[in-house]
Amino acid sequence: MKIKVGLLYGGKSAEHEVSLLTARAVSQAINFDKYEVYPIFITKTGEWRKEGQLTGPVESLESLQFGNEITQPNTISSFLPKQGDDTTGLDVIFPLLHGPNGEDGTVQGLLEVLNLPYVGNGVLASAAGMDKVVMKQLFAQAGLSQVPYVYSISKEWKKNQDALLQKMEESLKWPLFVKPANLGSSVGISRVTNREELIKAVEYAFKYDRKIIVEQGIFAREIEMSVLGNDDPRCSVAGEVLPTKDFYDYEAKYEDGTTNYAIPAKISSELQEKLEDSAIRAFKVLDCSGLVRADFFVTDQDEVIINEVNTMPGFTPISMYPKLWMESGLSYSNLIEELIRLAIERHEEKQQLEHSKDGK
Repeated sequence: MKIKVGLLYGGKSAEHEVSLLTARAVSQAINFDKYEVYPIFITKTGEWRKEGQLTGPVESLESLQFGNEITQPNTISSFLPKQGDDTTGLDVIFPLLHGPNGEDGTVQGLLEVLNLPYVGNGVLASAAGMDKVVMKQLFAQAGLSQVPYVYSISKEWKKNQDALLQKMEESLKWPLFVKPANLGSSVGISRVTNREELIKAVEYAFKYDRKIIVEQGIFAREIEMSVLGNDDPRCSVAGEVLPTKDFYDYEAKYEDGTTNYAIPAKISSELQEKLEDSAIRAFKVLDCSGLVRADFFVTDQDEVIINEVNTMPGFTPISMYPKLWMESGLSYSNLIEELIRLAIERHEEKQQLEHSKDGK
């Protein structure tokens, strides 16, 4: 019997379009001989919409956006298997959501309450991995090297702008990178080289989140690692990002295709081991499961500095995460299959724990 997979995508975040690209890519790679695939679309206004089973790969983004049947999360029971009925409902959800209300633990919490298996990271890892400040604080606990940074919430910025600017200029060195704390895919990020640009960039970042982070720029290689697994994660080969712009922004990731990559990265076996160690330490300190892309800076002295992790990296045709696994010998289709297997495995382990609590 085929496994019924619900592709959950769209969402209210600024990364709605990225999610659509990811959903299309997954639909083109998943094995329809093994899985029945059902699209679940969340509109930009937060409506949950579903249609029938996909019969094959999706070619156009327009076809992913539909809406004959509308439901809200509080009536999502229509997505669940019925007691004693193996012909309805879904066996596992594949969340392909990026940004707030998607990869930040909110949808994961809903799926946990519904007791439904889902691909990827749980509530804690998703929430911590989404908030760059919390993530960095946990990385510090794990002893991972990081670049200096300063963060602020919008209310504090409005009250103490001059003091915060002084703190940023005294504790950090130009250039600086200004980012919304809870967003991904390089949305809302600016590279600045003076105070005037810094003020504009902070105001711009606050349009996306109430918390922002300002990081010191560093002259280093950008190296990424893909991590896969649950309690015993493994790493792919390393890949190097070779942007043709000042930094690896949204357009470079998803639109213009100008960014180059070295896959595998030209690094020593010793550096590969360092990167694997740091990636797995980051994975474990956040209590991750399923998949993570860990992003690093590597200096001329081969010092490994962690930048961040992405708990729901994109699956677009030019995304780094699947490319690294393909180079490591795991095809795109098999990667999706492995992620679904890991999701079901994790869910079954949780069910056993619940039965143990009940004395069963």
